[in-house]
Amino acid sequence: MTMLTQKISQLTVPTPYAVGDVHMYVLKDERFSIIDAGVNTDEAWEAVLYQLKEMGYGPEDVEQIILTHHHPDHIGLIERFPRITDVVGHHYIDPWLRKEESFLQSYEAFFTGLYKEAGVPDRFRKFLKSLRKPLVTAPKSQLTIKIDEGDQLPGHPGWEVVAVPGHAQSHVAFYHSREKALIGGDVLLKHISSNPLLEPPLQEGEPRPIPQLQYRDTLAKLLNIDFNTVYPGHGDIFTAPHDLIKKRLEKQKARAFHVCELIGKKALTAFQVCELLFPSQMEKEFGLTMSETIGQLDYLLSIGALKAEKEDEALVYSRLEG
Repeated sequence: MTMLTQKISQLTVPTPYAVGDVHMYVLKDERFSIIDAGVNTDEAWEAVLYQLKEMGYGPEDVEQIILTHHHPDHIGLIERFPRITDVVGHHYIDPWLRKEESFLQSYEAFFTGLYKEAGVPDRFRKFLKSLRKPLVTAPKSQLTIKIDEGDQLPGHPGWEVVAVPGHAQSHVAFYHSREKALIGGDVLLKHISSNPLLEPPLQEGEPRPIPQLQYRDTLAKLLNIDFNTVYPGHGDIFTAPHDLIKKRLEKQKARAFHVCELIGKKALTAFQVCELLFPSQMEKEFGLTMSETIGQLDYLLSIGALKAEKEDEALVYSRLEG
């Protein structure tokens, strides 16, 4: 646990995921709130109890959970706090908390169709059977207060909501102009680049979101916000965020043009591009590597470097010269 200012403290809990530990933040003002809720394991809960006790508090002191986004390492412990009166987050989070069967079925149907379009062979379709697993590791819950761009955090004057979609459609960050601080969730991490993850549209039948383009827009938006310190969801607290943002934007563009070079004059499916990009990783991290690959292809399509054409049931990508 690291004390940051008079009103914010960091709790760090272990996760079973490759990303490692995840941070939660205690805000104490008009209300006693925790931002994000870790992962739903006994080890994480014991870490929370220990660190709260060191601060002189217990779980019964926490009145409100505020969520940056819906991923399972950020929502897992909501139901373990006995006196929570409010769960606060962007309205896109709600279906991920409610976990209604119709939502889970549409989630699976979206990826079934997406992977068919990406040319994923049958031997990888087993991944589809495990899609629900990370979604149901956290208990069911629901939002009681919905927040969006420009809102103030309830009970915490001075903290303003900033919509930062890309890594997740539901992602928001919290900005304090006087402190020049951003509680950022996973939008900006010092040690690794956040992966814009594929998600179904909120309403069936709508076009799918394009997270890579959203994430680039989010980073460009953050360049225009005056902040010096980032309290992230993973890794070290850091300063000089604008320098990091510029490097991330350039690195992503360079990676996209590397993908363009890999395609060459051939016409390839997204799955075939993924095989070239991640030959040793895709078996173990299939969902993440496909998200990264489709994200780069989306970006290249958006700038007119590639074209996509239907071939049987799959899209194939080829270079546009000029």
